[in-house]
Amino acid sequence: MTRLYQRLTRWWTAFALAASLAMLGAAHAFERFAGLPPCNLCLKQREVYWAAVAIAGAATFWAVFSRASRGTPRIASFLLAAVFFTGAITAGYHAGGELKWWALPATCSGGDPLAFNLEGLSALAAGTTEMKPVVGCGDVPWSLLGISMAGWNVLISLALAIFSLLAAKRPKDARAPKV
Repeated sequence: MTRLYQRLTRWWTAFALAASLAMLGAAHAFERFAGLPPCNLCLKQREVYWAAVAIAGAATFWAVFSRASRGTPRIASFLLAAVFFTGAITAGYHAGGELKWWALPATCSGGDPLAFNLEGLSALAAGTTEMKPVVGCGDVPWSLLGISMAGWNVLISLALAIFSLLAAKRPKDARAPKV
């Protein structure tokens, strides 16, 4: 178990990169194959994972190509912890709005699907685009075990943030080069 912990924390950014890409892939799969269009807050939650992909990708690239014998830089793990905590807060806000604990902003109301900007209306009139359904952030289109996608995202983001902190605070023996 200790060996697994050492490998996980030593190469945490590679694992975080894979986890972030998996979360983005799952979100796009729900949209594409399950027909569940994202709301505004869902798109904000995806931005968090794109930021994590950028940080984790750069840190993993640096570690692999600089022949870092100590694994990935610890500062990247701290940055990933901040990014994943931000994702947990955003997802928690979304989940709380779905549960009607507080009101969500007007941009989350779903609104009129024809309320596009001028370019969008022109493209719709020319037939070069199709009308996409507008989803309200307070709607729960899918849930598992009574927890919505935003709720699951809170749990996953918190777990990733905690693992990021563990990787950043890993003991020196886990960072020491193998001789």
